[in-house]
Amino acid sequence: MPLFIIEREFADKLNLTDDGVREIEAINDTVGVRWIYSFLSADQKKTYCLYEAPTAELIREAARRANVPANAIIEVTPAYGELPTPA
Repeated sequence: MPLFIIEREFADKLNLTDDGVREIEAINDTVGVRWIYSFLSADQKKTYCLYEAPTAELIREAARRANVPANAIIEVTPAYGELPTPA
């Protein structure tokens, strides 16, 4: 399945709760995309998320339904090694 990096820019510092994460994962499941791993910028206003998805459009749909930004979606391939497992 294709891999994508999603850059998300937030107006304020990100403060995501466990319930918020579960809600986003449920939306992802209904759309058919899978979150793998995320990085948070030092100022906590950007995330860089690694996803598995059939298409970038399905990632956009999941973001729209979850009301989270998806400022850039870039298809990538692993350079080497194993992919991280979700935390």
